[in-house]
Amino acid sequence: MTWSKLIRRTHMYLALFLAPWMLGYAVSTVAMSHRWIGGPPTYVHERELPYETRFGAETPAVEIGRQVLRELDLEGAFGVQGPGPDGRITINRQDLLTPRRVVYLPAEKRVTVERVSFETGAFLNRLHRRRGYQQPYAADRVMAISVDLVIAAMMVWALSGLWMWWEMRATRFWGAAAAASGALLFVLLIFAV
Repeated sequence: MTWSKLIRRTHMYLALFLAPWMLGYAVSTVAMSHRWIGGPPTYVHERELPYETRFGAETPAVEIGRQVLRELDLEGAFGVQGPGPDGRITINRQDLLTPRRVVYLPAEKRVTVERVSFETGAFLNRLHRRRGYQQPYAADRVMAISVDLVIAAMMVWALSGLWMWWEMRATRFWGAAAAASGALLFVLLIFAV
């Protein structure tokens, strides 16, 4: 196989492999750019139950959140707020499809679980902003690694596209014009925005 054919095949198969990511990022970017994301999320009450577990005064809120989620069978990526003046700890359980808010009220010895009602714009926003290296969970790590691989593949995709353009003598003028105008517009927008 020639070098040129290898580059063309790599370009093509990367494009086919990247199709789900590119479509996901494209649609989610349109949603963010055109503000398909409404106001604050709407929470739907799922359950409320007694919670007798006691924590020491020095227990970090993150550890409390981790244990509460474990005992509710809701383990996974989360963020935590609190404790507030009343001791309240709010645990935001991240999930692409069904994020939840778990409120732990130690004085009342109970937890409340609410889920975010599904809204397309909010889902696309979560999809676009999904991060994983901050969380110790395998699915989050795999998502983060896949995003890194997509970034590397996009660089290969762009460079192989330049290689293919340069090989086709008949397209060099218009290709150069397209590349130059794209670069100029990109630079202008960087300084204008």
